[in-house]
Amino acid sequence: MIIPLRTTQYDSLRTSIYASNGAMGEAAADEAQNIITAAIQKQGHANVILATGNSQLTFLHALRGLPGIDWQKVNVFHMDEYVGIDPAHPASFPLFLRQHILDAVKPGKFYPVPGQARDVEAACREYEALLKAHPADLCAMGIGENGHIAFNDPPYADFDDPVWVKVVKLDERSRRQQVGEGHFPNLAAVPTHAITLTIPVLLSAKRILCIVPEARKAEAVEKSLLGPITEDCPASILRQVGHAHLLLDAESAARLM
Repeated sequence: MIIPLRTTQYDSLRTSIYASNGAMGEAAADEAQNIITAAIQKQGHANVILATGNSQLTFLHALRGLPGIDWQKVNVFHMDEYVGIDPAHPASFPLFLRQHILDAVKPGKFYPVPGQARDVEAACREYEALLKAHPADLCAMGIGENGHIAFNDPPYADFDDPVWVKVVKLDERSRRQQVGEGHFPNLAAVPTHAITLTIPVLLSAKRILCIVPEARKAEAVEKSLLGPITEDCPASILRQVGHAHLLLDAESAARLM
């Protein structure tokens, strides 16, 4: 068991700070394993929503190395995908998940967000129906540098969104983050639109693990926890969620320490 440097609470949001990114990832994986195995024991299967991005790597790599999860009984969804991106593009989110966890664990089902669909609106409704038919037991997410969760960027985020899946225009800072993480060579190469799960569906999961390492996330963490709860910082809504756990490392928590 990985012991945090500090555990505290911001409104309803339990928050744990770990000494390193690696320790945070291991702790998140241990907690995720407990949630997944409990769901399988209770109902015979588990439904999991996973995030992508460099900040999730220590968690995903730790999770795939844990014994004891019957992955054939796990249905995996994810949060977002660029509209029209080639499925083989290095920045494709389903490809990211296959490379970093799915090919290793071989889950029972993987339902990728359909970013290449000809009728994108119809694809959104179909994915929404899949999510409603498979209520999430676990949502493992991150926080973007602009405070986004999934691709619910500050200019467009809606805490009371009437739909579960939709097409969004991406905020420039969100697109620049993708360049900074090395997924695209320059801003012009980053798609301008994506399909995203909306905030209500993310929060509908029975348990939420929000996994946020690295110094580049420190400003977003500070605004999420110490600023107002507002759609200008979408992740701030997590402070109203009693079934969420925020896991930070020393770098992302630097402005809190």
